[in-house]
Amino acid sequence: MLADMGDRRALRIAYNQNILILKMPSKLHEIINRLLARMVKTLTEELGLEVVDIGSTRLEREDLAKGAEPDTGFYIQNALQLEGINPEIPDNLPPDLVIEVDISSSSTHCLGIYQALDIAEVWLFTKQHGLTIYGLRSGDYVELETSLAFPLVTASQLNYFLKQRQTQSENQVIRSVREWIKDIDQY
Repeated sequence: MLADMGDRRALRIAYNQNILILKMPSKLHEIINRLLARMVKTLTEELGLEVVDIGSTRLEREDLAKGAEPDTGFYIQNALQLEGINPEIPDNLPPDLVIEVDISSSSTHCLGIYQALDIAEVWLFTKQHGLTIYGLRSGDYVELETSLAFPLVTASQLNYFLKQRQTQSENQVIRSVREWIKDIDQY
């Protein structure tokens, strides 16, 4: 089915053995996803880190019959292992961070898939709770106060930036992220 649908589609897919999940992102979903992705890129720029943004590239383990297309995936700590504009990604090198945004459907089913794929960190945004950071500890996801990829960044700080978007433009929010990093960098 994946081969028949091709890669040029707006529909996102996740599968866990015999269960197939289809998701069609809404406008609000994409606005939040892209703002969070810009925050990640801004943090890497300001902190002098490398990044490879793989977007919603399908991540899968055929041997486990599990796969998912995250809203956005990033290599940060492992970015230097990926060379060129179309890098060959080793099967045993999962992204360092993925973003999932829940607006009208739950992404909790993806956590089990990401766990099996050994993805260290997931930022999960829900309308009810805002952004929660999950980190893989002893094979299970636990809620974290601070990011593994960005140890200075807390879930509450990220939620503060997201709330700013209610009254400010996206660029104003990103400028706030840059100013915040510069302020904490002085200490």
